[in-house]
Amino acid sequence: MQRHCKIRSQFKIRLEAFDWFIETPPSVFMNKYSLLLAAGMTVSVVADEWPQYRGPHHTGASTESMAPWGTGGLKAAWKTPAPNGFSSFAVAGGFAATLYAVQGKETVAVLEAGSGRTVWTAALDAADYGHDGGNAGANDNKGGDGPRSTPSIDGGSVYVLSADFVLASFSLQNGRKQWSHDLLRGYAGQQIKWKNAASPVVDGDLVIVGGGGAGQSLLAFNKATGKLVWKTGTETVTHATPVVTEIHGVRQVIFFCVSGLVSVEINSGKLLWKQPFKFAVSTAASPIVDGNVVFCSAGYGVGGGAYKVSLKGGQWSSDEIWRIPGHKHVANHWSTPVLKDGHLYGMFSFKKYGDGPLKCVDIATGEIKWEQEGFGAGNVIRVGENILALTDYGKLVLVAGSPSGYKQLAESKAVAGKCWSTPVLANGRIYVRSTKEGAAFNVK
Repeated sequence: MQRHCKIRSQFKIRLEAFDWFIETPPSVFMNKYSLLLAAGMTVSVVADEWPQYRGPHHTGASTESMAPWGTGGLKAAWKTPAPNGFSSFAVAGGFAATLYAVQGKETVAVLEAGSGRTVWTAALDAADYGHDGGNAGANDNKGGDGPRSTPSIDGGSVYVLSADFVLASFSLQNGRKQWSHDLLRGYAGQQIKWKNAASPVVDGDLVIVGGGGAGQSLLAFNKATGKLVWKTGTETVTHATPVVTEIHGVRQVIFFCVSGLVSVEINSGKLLWKQPFKFAVSTAASPIVDGNVVFCSAGYGVGGGAYKVSLKGGQWSSDEIWRIPGHKHVANHWSTPVLKDGHLYGMFSFKKYGDGPLKCVDIATGEIKWEQEGFGAGNVIRVGENILALTDYGKLVLVAGSPSGYKQLAESKAVAGKCWSTPVLANGRIYVRSTKEGAAFNVK
């Protein structure tokens, strides 16, 4: 009698285990990792990892803590060339994955997280982004146009969504392509200005993306097989990465589309609610969820707003709490803020590339509690009670997460080049990308 056995093993890779990854020779690590894959086991990244854009819980918040570093600044564990683009790192299972633009091709690159050594690369589509949008920036910090999307790592696979809306799965071990879908050709999708910047979202057994055409603009695939699980919607997507969340006890994924916010039940794709929030030019900032309140924002004079999501008698609805138009108050041109204790922290500005402010905003009212110039079009994550910011010019700044006023706790120059990417904290290290280089810094 033939036995069918499916073995799943979760490894909670804690900080104390990270030394194993950085001290073990690559060949030994790869051999042990190969045995896990061959046995059909899934290495599930649970704690202290950053497996995809916006982190392990889709919130931009790290599960780790980090004390302010000394006045001498951070010391690099490694640095490596990272030519062109705004892809951030995904870090899990001892690997770090990102996208480059090299030799005219978008390229997925998987590195050893401990050493920065390249394990493998794989070419994707032609690196042609049109409209020259990525070459904008501060007068002395322009150029480096390239991929905008960040890979996702789950188990033994890396998932990428190219600028031309090709969704692909690769073996984390050796870069072998496992499956792929061309959303423009296979799902009647339409390309958008500056091409795709949204990242694939992995949740449970699903890889969730936008980019198809009428009746199938929002899509979910089985992460192991690539088989379509559900398709829905006739929406024009933006550059914003979808957000997986739970509202009123219902697991759902929120897409920020040209029509506004669109939320669907995560396992079926069933439409739950919609909130109109129209704009003509795309946005790259993802929505932020605080309980049953959803914040969204865009540049080009659109501004931001917050909306209360309700569920009564099985019927979903959303209502405006506040709405502030314009590009000077709560507009997000590129950056997605983070939430702490009812307040948003992030780079709220439009095309103030080099010197745009970091702001603290009350999500309940839209009131600006404080702002500090000099951050530009960078990005932030939440680390415990604090906010870690990566500025346009590649400086890491640790700021107290308090609405009472701006308080800088530490700063350090990290990388050269333009940083429109998001910093990552995983296993006691900060990982950063610019249009020139990638780097890792020990903080514990």
